[in-house]
Amino acid sequence: MSNSNSITQFLLLAFADTRELQLLHFWLFLGIYLAALLGNSLTITTIACDQHLHTPMYFFLLNLALPDLGCISTIVPKSTANSLWENRAISFLGCAAQVFMFLFCIAAKYCLLTIMAYDHYVAICKPLNYETLLGSRACVHMTAAAWATGFLIVLLLTAKTFSLPLCKGNVLGQFFCEIPHILKLSCLDTYLREVWLLVFSLLIGFGCFVSIVVSYVQIFRAVLRIPSEQGRHKAFSTCLPHLTVVSLYVSTGMFSWLKLPSISSPFLDLAMAILYSVVPPAVNSLIYSMRNQELKDALRKLMTGWFSEAKNCPSPSA
Repeated sequence: MSNSNSITQFLLLAFADTRELQLLHFWLFLGIYLAALLGNSLTITTIACDQHLHTPMYFFLLNLALPDLGCISTIVPKSTANSLWENRAISFLGCAAQVFMFLFCIAAKYCLLTIMAYDHYVAICKPLNYETLLGSRACVHMTAAAWATGFLIVLLLTAKTFSLPLCKGNVLGQFFCEIPHILKLSCLDTYLREVWLLVFSLLIGFGCFVSIVVSYVQIFRAVLRIPSEQGRHKAFSTCLPHLTVVSLYVSTGMFSWLKLPSISSPFLDLAMAILYSVVPPAVNSLIYSMRNQELKDALRKLMTGWFSEAKNCPSPSA
């Protein structure tokens, strides 16, 4: 990637000018990051260690926790470090790497959410064919396709973005490197910038969203035909965490990328960016664990085992 203006660094948005508010931002983001790190790490460890959770649904949930960790680890440490050290700079290559890693995780996440919707569809609408359609090999192939699709699309988008000529300074109106704000620095006209954003959004967000909607239309039709109220409640409980996560991602992500210029403002851009980039990775594991008794039981068993081992471990003096 080359840039005709030889920009060596960008300046990110500072959350506040006063030292007290900068430190508040540091501690707030640090707390959110640690919560996301703990929650997603526990989800991954619990699913990996408990044999009873080695099923397609939990396999996909484990893979969903990985891009959550990647998203928040890509942007929050740099933002908190900038607030702590009162520094706004990020190198050109660092910005390109941040854009690629963040969008790669976002794209993989949307693909995985689409696969999880298909998993729910097969489990509820075609239960007799579940083992055939979602065997271990099929799950691995679908997951690999999700990661590969996100990688290829985001690689092309990142290369195209950072090869554009930039002639409107190097100040980004966001606390991390985000393509809409980088494109505002481009010498190209607004129409071409919007076309690239629309193409990317359609390739990843809209395509996945349509697939999820189609899956859930079929799911709801099947659930409403279940005769017992307990069966309907169990089916809705299985789908509710996934629907909550999808709604959070789609509503904030699409609004942030496709909002009209007339309703855009620095505060709104910042709020939407936090909602779709920082909040979801911190709450996803909580959303899934709150309504999943199997996952809660496995986590409780894992924690009990850890505490028992720590209690029985001999002290250094012994």
